[in-house]
Amino acid sequence: MNDTAHMLTVRIPLHVRKRGGRKTMIAPEMLAMQPRQDVTLVKALARAFRWRHLLEDGSYSTIKELAAAEKINASYLCRVLRLTLLAPDVVEAILDGRQPEECTLPGLMEGVAVVWSTPS
Repeated sequence: MNDTAHMLTVRIPLHVRKRGGRKTMIAPEMLAMQPRQDVTLVKALARAFRWRHLLEDGSYSTIKELAAAEKINASYLCRVLRLTLLAPDVVEAILDGRQPEECTLPGLMEGVAVVWSTPS
């Protein structure tokens, strides 16, 4: 047996991405693959549409009543409910995992800039 130690260095270029509040390491081959769904954002969308349905069908008459039943803060419920106002193509992109990296739940809960075009 040889007493001389051999050292092997392996370098793998990785990118660190933050998705859904988690940091993930992405190898170069994975960058070309379809992006993953942001599970946190998808869950929030599902909750938002469920809560909207409960309010619209009369199960709960106020947001405070619904928040008490769900044991959450009413202001949080209101911020999540805003997700139901996203354009259908944006919702579809989120569900398919095609949303831009900057499209995260905290960012969407802060509010979305609305751009209105005026007729010429």
